[in-house]
Amino acid sequence: MPDFVDQVVLHVKAGDGGNGCASIHREKFKPLGGPDGGNGGRGGDVILEVDSNTATLLDYHRRPHRKADNGRQGQGSNRDGANGDDVVLSVPNGTVVKDANSGDVLVDLVGAGTRYVIAQGGHGGLGNAALATSRRKAPGFALLGEPGDGLDVMLELKSVADVALVGFPSAGKSSLIAALSAAKPKIADYPFTTLIPNLGVVTAGDNVFTVADVPGLIPGASQGKGLGHEFLRHVERCDMLVHVIDCATMEPGRDPITDYEMIEAELRAYGKLEDRPRMIVLNKADVPDARELADLVRAEFEERGLQVFVISAATHDGLRELTYAMGDWVAAARASKPVEEPTRLVIRPKQLGEAGFKVRRVNDDLFQVTGEKPERWIRQTDFSNDEAVGYLADRLERLGVEEELVKAGAKAGAGVVIGSMEGGYVFDWQPTLNAESVHQGPRGSDNRLR
Repeated sequence: MPDFVDQVVLHVKAGDGGNGCASIHREKFKPLGGPDGGNGGRGGDVILEVDSNTATLLDYHRRPHRKADNGRQGQGSNRDGANGDDVVLSVPNGTVVKDANSGDVLVDLVGAGTRYVIAQGGHGGLGNAALATSRRKAPGFALLGEPGDGLDVMLELKSVADVALVGFPSAGKSSLIAALSAAKPKIADYPFTTLIPNLGVVTAGDNVFTVADVPGLIPGASQGKGLGHEFLRHVERCDMLVHVIDCATMEPGRDPITDYEMIEAELRAYGKLEDRPRMIVLNKADVPDARELADLVRAEFEERGLQVFVISAATHDGLRELTYAMGDWVAAARASKPVEEPTRLVIRPKQLGEAGFKVRRVNDDLFQVTGEKPERWIRQTDFSNDEAVGYLADRLERLGVEEELVKAGAKAGAGVVIGSMEGGYVFDWQPTLNAESVHQGPRGSDNRLR
């Protein structure tokens, strides 16, 4: 089991709303007590919240399914059901939330305390007390609770660190972060030892900052070669880039200047990193030939306006000067930045037609009705109760669905699908079911459906 996870698919399900209650008040000497069924409770939401104490998505890798509580059913004596408890999921600062199916970015969570409702709980159904009208004084039905949202999202963590160590594989980045901080990354002399980012906390006088040791780059990384974007996305939010260059490499075609230019070419190709300040660290100076090479190329780097440090992560030579220089850079960057504000969440209401629904003629004998209102009413209807079905017919008629069906050419007995063609509710349309008919008969029945 890994100890750092930066990308995970999370399956979330909000709570369903509780059903309303159909109840009649019963009390001695009060035979006509009237309806007293309470409303169902609302389902709980699934909420993502940025937590400064969370640094990985490991918990969601282990348990990728999360569900909020359902709302409770309403009861008699006008007692509403309890709302379901929300589920608050803590995520690291800098988490990008995407739709797992389409890949669309839903929100970019930055700033401690930022919250985003990823799945909304279903509304509770109305009890018969709330449904009573002058025409229907004692409804024998209640509305069902609505199902909560369910979806799959991808959480992607872009590490938020002050300094990013960049360079070829085995350049000594892991050794450097181990020498600068208490981090204990895996260290070996073969490529791609670092497969996941390592974060270390470094103290330089009064300055405390974080350093990210991320997987090494190779030519073509900006197009996804090697670890490619797995590396580069962790660099995006770092304030400073430190090139760690191996001065002791014996590979043909490699030298400090060439390594630097290759890495810079990949950073330019990836984009978004042009404004980051750079620093050069010539590593492995404990090797005699490497020390000589570092002294030779140092002047050329300085001519390009780059600050250069010759160090040995193995012997800790030159680390003090490097640590304080990075601390000064970080302090200056923090002073120049505005105070980080939580992500501003933009609410984008779903676009609806003028009447909130659309009627489509599928063929001569089949019509489809789509829209938020009619589809929601279908979910709320108990089709085992004739009075509830009659109430649905009244609502659809008042909305104008029957009129639009007539305009579309529907005739009595035609099939009508409300919702999607695959999972919608299908019924035979009878235009005589309209709101002009007054409901009569026992509770739970409707004379129009006989």
